[in-house]
Amino acid sequence: MAQRDYYEVLGVERGASEGDIKKAYRRLAMKCHPDRNPDDPAAAERFKEANEAYEVLGDAERRAAYDRFGHAGLGGNGGFGQGGASFSDIFSDVFGDIFGGGRGGGRVHRGADLQYTLELDLEQAVRGDTVSIRIPSLVACHHCGGDGAAPGSSPTTCPDCDGAGQIRMAQGFFTLQQTCPRCRGTGKVVTDPCRPCGGRGVLEETRNLSVKVPPGVDTGDRIRLAGEGEAGQAGGPSGDLYVQIAVREHPLFTREGRHLFCEVPISFPDAALGGELEVPTLDGRVKLKIPPETQSGKLFRLRGKGVRPVRGGPQGDLMCRVVVETPVNLSGEQKALLEQFRATLKGGDQSPKERSWFEGVKKFFDDLTS
Repeated sequence: MAQRDYYEVLGVERGASEGDIKKAYRRLAMKCHPDRNPDDPAAAERFKEANEAYEVLGDAERRAAYDRFGHAGLGGNGGFGQGGASFSDIFSDVFGDIFGGGRGGGRVHRGADLQYTLELDLEQAVRGDTVSIRIPSLVACHHCGGDGAAPGSSPTTCPDCDGAGQIRMAQGFFTLQQTCPRCRGTGKVVTDPCRPCGGRGVLEETRNLSVKVPPGVDTGDRIRLAGEGEAGQAGGPSGDLYVQIAVREHPLFTREGRHLFCEVPISFPDAALGGELEVPTLDGRVKLKIPPETQSGKLFRLRGKGVRPVRGGPQGDLMCRVVVETPVNLSGEQKALLEQFRATLKGGDQSPKERSWFEGVKKFFDDLTS
C-alpha cells in the first residue's frame, strides 16, 4: 500500500510554517492517542502515521528532501523510528508544555503578576504626578534567601527525579515526561524547612512603592513596574506589577480623549444682550466673550486648554457649553417687568425657532386631517 502524503496526514498545506506543523501534529496525536481510543484498533496506526509525518516535516533538512523528491528522497529513513530522533524525543519536544516536559534540569517558577488600581484626580492625570502606593505581595523570604531551607541547611537533590524536575513514565511503546510531583519541577526538596516561611521561600509583606504617573494618562491606561510583582520560586524571577489608572469624576470638567468639556450657566439678559464671563480652566481663569443672541447649548472652543495625550500629539481644547438659566424666586416687581416684556414679544420676530416649531406642528396636524 502506497504511503500517504505527509502533509495530507497532518492536514496542512505544503507551505505551512514550522509552528503550524507542530500544532497540527499535536492536535492529531492527542485525537488518535491509543489511550484515548481503547476501543479503536486503528487509532494506534493513525497515531504512528502522524508521528512518522511529524518526524520528517518537523526536521528542516528532511522536509526539504521530502519536498523535492517525496518519500524516495528520504533514503529509506522516512519511516518512524529510523534515522532521526526517537519518538520519545519527538513527544517530549511537542508535548513538553502540556505534560511539564522539556529536557534538562529542574524548573524555576516566575512570580505572579499583580494589578493595582490607582485612583487619580483629573489634575494629577493631566499634569502627571509621583504617587506612593502600598502593595501587599509575596516577597523572597529574608531568613532563607528564598530557597525554603532553614538557615544552616540547603535544599537537596530530589530523589525521585534526580534533580531533573521531570519524571518519565513508560506507557506501552512510548514514554511520557511529566513534572515531578515531589519537587514540583524544581529538582530540589527541602528536608529542614525554614520556619518563618514554612519552606515556601516567600513571605507576605506590604511594600511601599513610588509610581511615576506621566502627564496625560486616562482611565484604562496601565503603568508596568517590571519585577515588582510576587517573588519567584526556586530562584525564579519576580513577576510584574501593573498599575491600572482610574480617574475620579471632576466637579467641573469631563474628559473625552484629549478634549475637556464644561457647562457654563449664563443669565437670560447675558444670552440676549451678550457679555463677558470668567470661565475656569486647569491653568486658571480666562475670559469668555458671549455674543448677543446666544442660544442655550452653544459650544465655545478654548484652544489648547485641554489635555496633551500621554502617547503624544497636539494638546486638546476646552469646550464650554453655555446653558441659559431660567431665573427663580422672582420678586413682584421682577414678575411685572417680565410680563411687560412678554407682551412686547407677541407678534414680533424675536423667537424664530419658536415660530418655526409651531409652524411645523401645525403642518403635522394638517397632514393628519387632510
